[in-house]
Amino acid sequence: MKIVGTVAAMRGVSAGARRDGKRIGFVPTMGALHAGHCSLLRIARQAADFVAASIFVNPAQFGPDEDYTRYPSDAARDLALCRGEGVDCLFMPAVAEMYAPDRSVAVEETALSAGLCGAFRPGHFRGVLTVVAKLFNIVQPDVAVFGQKDAQQARLVQRMVRDLDFPVRVVIAPTVREPDGLAMSSRNAYLGPAERKRAACLSRSLRLAAKLHAAGERDTAAILGRMRESIAKGEPPVTIEYVAAVDWETLAPVARVERPTLFALAVRVGPARLIDNALVGGVTPEGRPPCRPTIPCHGDTTED
Repeated sequence: MKIVGTVAAMRGVSAGARRDGKRIGFVPTMGALHAGHCSLLRIARQAADFVAASIFVNPAQFGPDEDYTRYPSDAARDLALCRGEGVDCLFMPAVAEMYAPDRSVAVEETALSAGLCGAFRPGHFRGVLTVVAKLFNIVQPDVAVFGQKDAQQARLVQRMVRDLDFPVRVVIAPTVREPDGLAMSSRNAYLGPAERKRAACLSRSLRLAAKLHAAGERDTAAILGRMRESIAKGEPPVTIEYVAAVDWETLAPVARVERPTLFALAVRVGPARLIDNALVGGVTPEGRPPCRPTIPCHGDTTED
């Protein structure tokens, strides 16, 4: 695995892969890798001949009171997992390499970003889209893989690719979960034992939504009410930021499940802000089948 830290070096590697007639698959990450990231790398490998990944904790997507300075990091484990998954090139730039001190251009979306996490994290998605656009320009991938756990982010990237004519196919991969259903996330490391157990309320409420839909319920207010009741039960207490039902294509709130509908939620459990979602009422993104509950990493340990 080649490890590069400069824009010029990464462009050179990608140019070499293209000269060799290889399709480039790309997985952007912020590090603290886990089995969910490994699943993205495997999907990229299936879709391409050459797999690039990036590790970059992007300061532009963190608000002033968020966890940029304490975001989880384990570089040695990240490198081992990337090697184990057969990554061909890992791009690990410094902040100064990615952002000029007098930068004044950003990418901003104005429709899909208005609700859900966008309503609670001002500027977050501007930072996300800006860094993804930069990474696409640097790596020049044919295929980029994002996880459905960050569904709003993935849809925004799809919209950016469409509206700005990036020659990239965006694949949305299934959420990988712990045995108890908790979506794998780097921020799960913030949870103590009691908080970790309590966090399973997110996936339980989403399973409830799917069960109610399967039983014939189509009124989203009724489903969301039951979800909130489910989340509120138990100790320690959690803080619900939002529980919402939105159209998968537009991310606009819907009153009834008549098209593919995303049930999404953000909940604060102790020091961690956790998000999760489930798509009901239609096929999964890319027409893909459901994912197994867990996908082990090559060389992974039992630690998240």
